[in-house]
Amino acid sequence: MHLSPAALDSIQTLCIGLALSGLLASAYELVTARRASFSLLERGGVIAAAALPMLAFSAPFIILRNTVRGRRIEGRPIPFVMLATMIACGWSLLSGSLALRLAGIITGA
Repeated sequence: MHLSPAALDSIQTLCIGLALSGLLASAYELVTARRASFSLLERGGVIAAAALPMLAFSAPFIILRNTVRGRRIEGRPIPFVMLATMIACGWSLLSGSLALRLAGIITGA
């Protein structure tokens, strides 16, 4: 099987986005002893504004975690799980692309 360089680049970007997402969510949990969640935005004010960048990058992990948990506990249908996974992967692709660009700017590459 042959993959084009663009496809390999996209896979690399996706993996970096997912890894960054998991790293940020796990670091938040380590520091606060609470799971990262979109409910941080419900508090409003300064807390929501401070949580927004962290949630923007850790969202794919949170979406996948909640989807897998919902499938096991609530028995959510497979099409719902597939849709949520596609959304999380698309989001991860975007955040991975941004992370790679920021890393290139920082390193001067």
